[in-house]
Amino acid sequence: MYNYRICYCFRLRYRPASNEPSDGLKEVYKKYAGADGAMGLEQLQQFMSEVQGEADAVAAAQTVLERSKEFRLLKRKGISLDAFFHYLSSNENSPLLPGLHQDMTAPLSHYFIFTGHNSYLTGNQLTSDCSDQPIRKALLRGVRGIELDVWPSSNHDDINVLHGRTLTTPVKLIDCLRTIREYAFASSPYPLIITLEDHLNTTLRAKLTSMMNEIFGDLLYVPNTEHIETFPSPEDLKMKILVSTKPPTEYLEEPKMPRDKDTEAQGGAEDEAWGEEILHQKPEVFEHKQSEHYQDEEDHDDIVERTHEAADYRHLISIPARKKIGGLTDTLKTDTNQVGRLSLSEQVFEKATIHHGNEIIRFTKNNLLRIYPRGTRFASSNYNPMHGWMYGAQMVAFNMQGYARSLWVMQGMFRANGGYGYVKKPDFLLDTEEDHIFDPKAELPVKKILKVKVFMGDGWRFDYSKTHFDRYSPPDFYTRVNLLRTLHILTM
Repeated sequence: MYNYRICYCFRLRYRPASNEPSDGLKEVYKKYAGADGAMGLEQLQQFMSEVQGEADAVAAAQTVLERSKEFRLLKRKGISLDAFFHYLSSNENSPLLPGLHQDMTAPLSHYFIFTGHNSYLTGNQLTSDCSDQPIRKALLRGVRGIELDVWPSSNHDDINVLHGRTLTTPVKLIDCLRTIREYAFASSPYPLIITLEDHLNTTLRAKLTSMMNEIFGDLLYVPNTEHIETFPSPEDLKMKILVSTKPPTEYLEEPKMPRDKDTEAQGGAEDEAWGEEILHQKPEVFEHKQSEHYQDEEDHDDIVERTHEAADYRHLISIPARKKIGGLTDTLKTDTNQVGRLSLSEQVFEKATIHHGNEIIRFTKNNLLRIYPRGTRFASSNYNPMHGWMYGAQMVAFNMQGYARSLWVMQGMFRANGGYGYVKKPDFLLDTEEDHIFDPKAELPVKKILKVKVFMGDGWRFDYSKTHFDRYSPPDFYTRVNLLRTLHILTM
């Protein structure tokens, strides 16, 4: 033990971090090592089969021996304790299955998608700079959903990207598009979805269409028909960029929306909303409505002009955003002739799950549901993503700035399946038969108790018990998220 003085009065004792194997690992090694103190091929195969559960223990053991030889950790009769520890703490012993291992031929709506919110902001939502660099960083992390808010420039002859009606400084749209073109598939070959918040007039829409066609070229996915009954699969859409926004005709039918006066307080720190366990967090319910972005007041001349928009802009939209019709029940009714995307703020979504949980799960079987942070998250904080995932929401949009716990969970989730930004939904979220629909709020009997021990290189040991699995809920789905979250926290 070491100690140091604080304020001349107190001494703090601490044990320094160590790269030595923990006592538990030493016991495991001693159990399987031979009499000569080394773990040979036969002993390693036994360990791989009995402890690691490897289907092909022979190949796994041989790989460990070869890797140990490369690092000069191989003894004449087998691997040493240091080599054994090196393997267990390496990426080759990841808790996730290596590489891409899920079926990628199902419709796009059958996958959770790594999605960003206000992807161009460098910091907070009110005064930070807009730049193409956060977009680049997000794409390099495997994000597959990028959001751009497009507005006319000050002289109305160019297009800027910025958070409207705030003090954020703009960035030119063409810079963002060029960055997207360069890095779109740097980390994943699967489709990239660009969500546009469109505040442009007809002339600038035509300019936007021309920019995208010129910069993206054949990378743009353009459907053969305006009405898509089923989304193509991620495999079919490899190396393609999809644009999602409201078709121009939707604007003609919408009433004027005055700017909301959001009186909700920011609330406490983000950690206070999580409670002791992420899966058991009860969602906050906010009684007021809030639009994602305040809409422009449109005069009559502009509306008349929009009726003559060129078809090119409409053809650019491969995932149409659905118009909200009447109440939420009507909005969530599935259209068998056309699929699309619906966006809800986090508080509207949380309130909707109280009375419309079944409708949401039915809707997300064939359509995309995007959830975005409430407007009062000025510091670019985030919410609990598990609530959205448990109801089948594919695009749980997150602010990618910062390092808070919710973002760790998001990043941990999408390290699965090779880190390509697409994770297949569990089958129970795709079963929409009336008597089989998954109910996240249901209290069901425990079917299995899992205990996970995580041994860290500095001597940490973490025991995690998950005690609530039901007949619809396979352990790997929730365990994967929580285990990765734990690993993130312990390694900070």
